[in-house]
Amino acid sequence: MALTPKQQRFRDEYLVDMNATRAYRAAGYRGSDAVCAVEGSKLLRNPKIALAIAEAMEARLKRTKIDADWVAKRLQAEAEADLADLYDDNGNLLPVKQWPLIWRQGLVAGVETVREKGRDGDGDGVVDKVKLSDRIKRIELLGKHVDVQAFKDRVEVDVTDDAAKLLAEARKAAGR
Repeated sequence: MALTPKQQRFRDEYLVDMNATRAYRAAGYRGSDAVCAVEGSKLLRNPKIALAIAEAMEARLKRTKIDADWVAKRLQAEAEADLADLYDDNGNLLPVKQWPLIWRQGLVAGVETVREKGRDGDGDGVVDKVKLSDRIKRIELLGKHVDVQAFKDRVEVDVTDDAAKLLAEARKAAGR
């Protein structure tokens, strides 16, 4: 059974940022924030839409070749990148083209070169400032990716089976 045009649009919009509320609105549905959140969540549970989203995500993964392994390897490389690789043996910042690729691909948020007067008053004092992107965030993302419990905001525990067994045993012991 095919998706309606609005459902197709919801699928496509959901794949942009995985936000069901925003996708619900962008697909042309209307309602308050609360209504959009509830109804967007309902659409995600619709088996046809869920399957269409899963198929689209699988197709994107094949196109981009970006999968869980790629993400983990990339985050690991970024977390382990050595800042010393940006400098020569005299402590001078290397030209950007000489930086390792991992640094050129997003670890540096900005570089500023400031010309200052030297100690003797001439104008050849140069200060290079490198602003780094948030490496701690990358490590946190890597920790979440590999399911390190230390980075969880909330740990979920399913005790349904244990509770059911305990309840059954208690009923049996009580003679019910």
